[in-house]
Amino acid sequence: MTKIKVIIPAFNEEDSIAAVIKEIPNSVEEIIVVNNNSTDTTFDSAKSAGATVLTENKKGYGYACLKGMSYIASQPTTPDIVVFLDGDYSDYPEELDKIITPILKENMDFVVGARVKHLREEGSMTPQQIFGNWLATTLMKLFFGATFTDLGPFRAITYNKLLSLNMEDKTYGWTVEMQLKVLKSKLAYTEVPVHYKKRIGISKVSGTVKGSIFAGIKILGWIFKYSLK
Repeated sequence: MTKIKVIIPAFNEEDSIAAVIKEIPNSVEEIIVVNNNSTDTTFDSAKSAGATVLTENKKGYGYACLKGMSYIASQPTTPDIVVFLDGDYSDYPEELDKIITPILKENMDFVVGARVKHLREEGSMTPQQIFGNWLATTLMKLFFGATFTDLGPFRAITYNKLLSLNMEDKTYGWTVEMQLKVLKSKLAYTEVPVHYKKRIGISKVSGTVKGSIFAGIKILGWIFKYSLK
């Protein structure tokens, strides 16, 4: 039986995290919520909903993901697949089976849930998110011949390949770093279209001018760094 673990970075998601956990398929072996310096009841809400809850006080999406990976590495058995999912209820957790199917049936190493326009709730992505995705994926196509159309946070990767990527970004550049390293490592990858809805609460990245600017700088920095290697 395929062993699947889910990592959910969460910063002040007390209103959404329990719903996210509840809708994750039962086929998942363990749900790991990384409480990323929250000032609300995210930790208790996730714990009550049945998740393994870790604490990472260094604020940053990448810090939280790396904390989850470190926990997995410390366990006596390791998973076959690791799925990353946001804690704001913008993704549809029940679509996890759709995300992992190409790995199980098509020998893919990495799958991104692409937030395609016809499956997105109106207003679920900000104009800066849409433009940033377009720019990043266009540059990846130009420099690396990539076929990515999105930097979607809902993604799955085989555990051994995840380790081989040596992920290092601590903040906004985590998703694009992973996709660039997948390309450079010539891993087998694909996208599957997923539904996307308005998140609960305000986005910590696209919901602020500062977050949007820093995310853009990080994303472009990773792309140009790898284009020169």
